[in-house]
Amino acid sequence: MNFQYFVKHLLLIFSIITLFQSCVSKREMLYLQDVESFNNTEVIYTNHTLQVDDILKISVGALIPEAAIPYNKNSGGSVVANDIDVMKLDGYLVSQNSTINFPILGELSVKDKTTKDLENDIKKLLFDGGYLINPNVNVRLLNAKVTILGEVNNPGTFSFTENNVSFLQALGLAGDLTINGSREDLVVLRRIDGLQTTERIDLTSASFLSGPYQMVKPNDVIVVNPNSAKLKTAGYVGNISTILGITSLLLSSIILLTR
Repeated sequence: MNFQYFVKHLLLIFSIITLFQSCVSKREMLYLQDVESFNNTEVIYTNHTLQVDDILKISVGALIPEAAIPYNKNSGGSVVANDIDVMKLDGYLVSQNSTINFPILGELSVKDKTTKDLENDIKKLLFDGGYLINPNVNVRLLNAKVTILGEVNNPGTFSFTENNVSFLQALGLAGDLTINGSREDLVVLRRIDGLQTTERIDLTSASFLSGPYQMVKPNDVIVVNPNSAKLKTAGYVGNISTILGITSLLLSSIILLTR
């Protein structure tokens, strides 16, 4: 009788341990808990600094449209001329030397330049060289993308056409974090001036809204790490539910055999 009493209490203790192992505090789950402190924070819009393997669409216009034809790539009048994949194939690929080969003007350096800088450079070259009068130039990045991995509902690589996408909008593309995702430990990999940089983001605080990670950049990689509850129950040995099930079965068998 005493042994059965001991077993019941042991099972109760295991159940309580399992419950606490799987619990995540409110503080660990809620986003932007100090958001009031960052009210009226300035939104920082930026132009993308061009990188190797970027694909650009460059459109040139002029007062006389026919005069600008030699400076524009022609997709051949295909019915899918506006399809993004066709535009990528027909775009300007930034070489490993950070250059593009532009009609008539030849090889142009895009190193350390934004899309706006390149627009101004081409416009100046066309005007100063006497090629076009009052040309207008538009440069767009065609292969902007962000990769989101780890504890999100829909991990993957997501393309976007906007100049600016916020960090929270990017997480929305991945379907938000799972219940097992750590709100306090997101890692962002970002290329800056040819270097791979890393930064940790804490979503429980709104402090990142006032910094350089307010917006994602093309080619950013965001990794959402598992939270403490997920880590505690990860793996065969650490899986408390599995251990509890096996222990319960063994103790139940012992009770039946000792009756």
